Amino acid sequence: MFGKKNSENQRKDNGTNRKMPGGGDGHNMIVSTTKLTGNVTSKNDFRIDGEFEGSLDCEAKVIIGEGGRYEGEVKCANAVIEGTFKGQLSVSEVLYVKETAVIHGEVVTGKLVVQSGSIFEVQCKMTGQDNPNIKIEEEVMAKNNTSKSSKKGR
Repeated sequence: MFGKKNSENQRKDNGTNRKMPGGGDGHNMIVSTTKLTGNVTSKNDFRIDGEFEGSLDCEAKVIIGEGGRYEGEVKCANAVIEGTFKGQLSVSEVLYVKETAVIHGEVVTGKLVVQSGSIFEVQCKMTGQDNPNIKIEEEVMAKNNTSKSSKKGR
């Protein structure tokens, strides 16, 4: 009796009523037939498969799909670029550049993953502070400088 009603509710839900991380009710999407111009602020994931010109300030992930085109400024936590981006891109955590991506402009990111085949013509600054390779390189350089100065004293 109760099991049947429960399974009917499960079939009707199909994921549309579930809340997304970040406290929002879903994600935002610019579909392939849509062109948007303006300034947008969002707390939820934002996917662009159409065209967007302007600025986007997103507290979550920004995805530019393979057919998506973006021109302007983006600030976000994470980003996945599969399409075309031109402008300033600031990613506080991880930027994924897929093989189909074309990116021109300025990039500031915590961490960067670039796939072979992408076009990545940018001025790039990495801000990742917990990069163990940087610490190792600094230790090696300090050790080399110490050993060079001790050899000079002989």
